[in-house]
Amino acid sequence: MPPELTLLGAVQTVTGSRFLLQTNGRSYLIDCGLFQGGRALEMRNWEPFPFPPERLDAVLLTHAHIDHVGYLPRLVAQGFGGPVYATEATCALAQLVLPDSAHLQEQDAFYANKKGYSRHKPALPLYTVADAERALSRLRPFRFREPLALDGINVTWRPAGHLLGSAILEAEVAEPDHERVVFSGDLGRFDNEVMKPPEAIERADTLVVESTYGDRLHAEQSIASVLGQALEGVAERRGVLLIPAFAVGRTQQILYHIRKLQDQGIGGGIPVFVDSPMAVDASQIYCRFGDDHNLSVNLLMDEDACPLRCRETHFVREVAESKALNEMPGPAVIISASGMLTGGRILHHLKWRLPDEKNILLFVGYQAAGTRGRLLLEGASDIRIHGQQVPVRARLVRLDALSGHADQGELTRWMGEFKSAPARVFLVHGEPHASQALKARLERDLGWKASVPEEGGPAASG
Repeated sequence: MPPELTLLGAVQTVTGSRFLLQTNGRSYLIDCGLFQGGRALEMRNWEPFPFPPERLDAVLLTHAHIDHVGYLPRLVAQGFGGPVYATEATCALAQLVLPDSAHLQEQDAFYANKKGYSRHKPALPLYTVADAERALSRLRPFRFREPLALDGINVTWRPAGHLLGSAILEAEVAEPDHERVVFSGDLGRFDNEVMKPPEAIERADTLVVESTYGDRLHAEQSIASVLGQALEGVAERRGVLLIPAFAVGRTQQILYHIRKLQDQGIGGGIPVFVDSPMAVDASQIYCRFGDDHNLSVNLLMDEDACPLRCRETHFVREVAESKALNEMPGPAVIISASGMLTGGRILHHLKWRLPDEKNILLFVGYQAAGTRGRLLLEGASDIRIHGQQVPVRARLVRLDALSGHADQGELTRWMGEFKSAPARVFLVHGEPHASQALKARLERDLGWKASVPEEGGPAASG
């Protein structure tokens, strides 16, 4: 029988990546992500998994962002007991992000019960730290380009350039005719100063490719100009520059570019607080995997020379330290997760800082539909946080040039390196207008026929 592909998430939305590949009586799940965004999306994480978890032979991961790995503890709690394969760096980062995600869920449930704003009595976490630890015990690391032979398929991970350890996943089905199914994961950019570009792929029979920015080209922004103006703005007003960012990947990018500005004499006297217990650990992981990025490993974590440390960097671990930042006068920079304002410590900083016009909220990544970040960018005059309406008076600034996702042109460029068009191309991990725009671009520029699939049924067979 030819392989059958069923799309269980990331269909006409940018989160919840989950793809089921079945062949020769075996079942493999590619990515196992959380849905993030509005209430309707997040409630999907509470639904029973649509395929019996105990019947999965393995999970294969493309990278360690929560919308690609964050459902693993829930899957294990529902009965999955097989191995989870990923690149070495992805496994290392998962050791950070999964317990942190579980801790945040426990913390949010505790806070909801304490304040009484949950609809459920009592509010429960989606999963616990103990669940996350059980999921981590399933991890099996593999090197880039090292083939993994599983029953019915051979799997290879190739650099995707999106995040440390991020990979394009090639699955070659042994029988009946060596059909190759390629999952792009999240593709990085071709001119990222920190990460290397995505690797070219020659062939696929079926291609599942992201389309997050399928409808646009990244603005020709100067990172130095936008970030430098924001630093100078809070210095002049004695405000706080609040930057919501994923603790792994995006935070390191921001630290790199702030340090670069400081070395040029801009913002050198402003303290930078990284309010994330994970950030320093993630930076140390960059030292272990120097082949994945463009930074000099010998300089990483050196107090004076490290390109991932600013002149005055404070890594905030304890909750009490984080709370103390709310009383701190500016000028200062606070970098905190989550990147789309869906939870975590950033929400507490928003409650304190959004009502003050001296402050600046700098967006440095994609904001999915239904998230607080998207609502703010669409002009919300107030925002609901922990059951309270918080007025928005701080200045909002958007910096798209830091995006870790390839834009429409870069996605087309990557696919243009295939030697021939895949027989089937599925555009996923994008909102409908983005996927449709990329579909039109591929047809026009490459002569490819692509589809924007519906969720649930078989996406490809034969």
